[in-house]
Amino acid sequence: MNIVVVVGIFITLITAIPVLIQLRSHPRGLFVLFFAEMWERFSYYGMRGLLIFYLTQHFLFDDDFAQGQYAAYTTLVYLLPLVGGMLADRWLGTRKAIGFGALLLVAGHFAMAIEGGPATQTLTYAGATYDFVAEGRQGDRSVCLKVGDGCYPVVAASDGGMTITGLPATAALPQSLPRDSYTLAVTDRSPFYVNVFYLALSLIVMGVGFLKANISSIVGQLYLPGDVRRDPGFTLYYYGINLGAFWAAVLCGLLGQTVGWWAGFGLAGVGMLAGFLVFVWGKPLLEGKGEPPEPEALRRPVLGPLKLEHAIYAAAVLGVGVVWFMVRNFWLMGPLQALGWGGILAYFAWYAIRKLDKIERDRLVLALVLIFASIVFFALFEQAGSSLNQFAERNTNLPNQGFMTVTPSQTQSFNAGFILIFAPIFAALWAWLGRRNRDPNPVVKFGLALMQVGAGFLVLVWGATYADGAFRTPMIFLALAYLLHTTGELCLSPVGLSEMTKLSPPALISTVMATWFLASSAAQYIAGFVAQLTASETVAGQVLDPAKALGVYVSTFQTIGWIGVGIGVLLLAASPWLKKLAHGVK
Repeated sequence: MNIVVVVGIFITLITAIPVLIQLRSHPRGLFVLFFAEMWERFSYYGMRGLLIFYLTQHFLFDDDFAQGQYAAYTTLVYLLPLVGGMLADRWLGTRKAIGFGALLLVAGHFAMAIEGGPATQTLTYAGATYDFVAEGRQGDRSVCLKVGDGCYPVVAASDGGMTITGLPATAALPQSLPRDSYTLAVTDRSPFYVNVFYLALSLIVMGVGFLKANISSIVGQLYLPGDVRRDPGFTLYYYGINLGAFWAAVLCGLLGQTVGWWAGFGLAGVGMLAGFLVFVWGKPLLEGKGEPPEPEALRRPVLGPLKLEHAIYAAAVLGVGVVWFMVRNFWLMGPLQALGWGGILAYFAWYAIRKLDKIERDRLVLALVLIFASIVFFALFEQAGSSLNQFAERNTNLPNQGFMTVTPSQTQSFNAGFILIFAPIFAALWAWLGRRNRDPNPVVKFGLALMQVGAGFLVLVWGATYADGAFRTPMIFLALAYLLHTTGELCLSPVGLSEMTKLSPPALISTVMATWFLASSAAQYIAGFVAQLTASETVAGQVLDPAKALGVYVSTFQTIGWIGVGIGVLLLAASPWLKKLAHGVK
């Protein structure tokens, strides 16, 4: 129990009670999907908040490699739903796809809890090898070099080497080690547990592929065309997503630091299991929604006695092996993205020239402009789980005194918590402006979103001027950055999917929606390169030179901050012309 848990309970009570009351006036199936998706998001964000620390502090991967692995995982997480959605639409139906995906996710999250022993960092000098001793996780981590019977902290030296503080003059090592006088290595990184880790990630990626897009589809199926409860129903569902994300960061982040990696990852698995059980229990409440389009086709043998349904499941299990290979190789994400975007843009160009009139072409162009703007936004926004998470641990002055403790991964709750508070306010604001015919057009909202996500990073640059002697900035600046990122998200996310359906030619709606999800995957890929710009030298998972690390963060955040603001300003300036491409669509 810490201050974040108490604040979380308060936020949940004041925001959840009205939501639960409203759920009573909606189809009973929404109650099932609300809690199933809440627990699924709990598992995803609980694991995501710990992942970058697990890579750098448990396996002792360097920053550059760890950021690449994180980005490969998130790129595939947002790419595979395209395949899962297609299989559900064509054969499985959304209910069966969700159930199968949930089982894969349960297996993946519990596999993440199989951590094995930590890797060890060693230093070799003059033919002798010394071990670094690391204790604690995340913000509680401490590292020292074992020399003889003592263990001594190390800091960066001015020449790029390291200084061993408090080392006796009689020790076998000199107190100051020039840069080229020693070598660092990692031992005890078990290949078996590394492969278990990659298997866990692969199961999660495949599970999300079958579940993510399909569970949202059932929400829409609960309402008849023209039902005025549809949009409020999606708003309630969106609240459940963020409630799960909020408590994931709070609880998994706390257990990951105070108990162990296995506890944080294991709790995420328990959450996913709860989501699966809720979904199975609530099947009758779905009233037949999400069933296979052709049940007889699923029962048709395709490989000897193997039926089509079981063949799809078997292919997906085999596909986990393909994902296992891809998720360990960040470089593969580039060709994958190029192939996807090259194919889809070529198809759009051909279709626009051959089959669309001028108005439809203009609307498709506007949809693509918004899609590319979303890539920029989310490439910056999704620094949350990687570079911003490490910034919280390395260069943010987080409270760390018993009850008044905030763990680095708990700062991931800031975004979801702000959404719980501000989403109803923004919904009311857009409605109020709409009644007065002053609701900003989508291009303006996207421009404002980009300006805010960029401004969030510039707030962190400003906060660095208030860093203390340990080169840690006050936590209030990180909270303000997340607040700006959240208000930016509320300007863009609720609008994006709606605009895709409005601007797409009827025959291209599914393809344009798939492109929107492909954009999320591309954003994660680009976010990996951005995060790698913040990489710092570490020893046993701890930054060797906090001052240099802060300088790298400031330089990177300043660059991407101004890029976000600049592109946002360009969108605002171009909005009077771009909105004409909509030809009256609002």
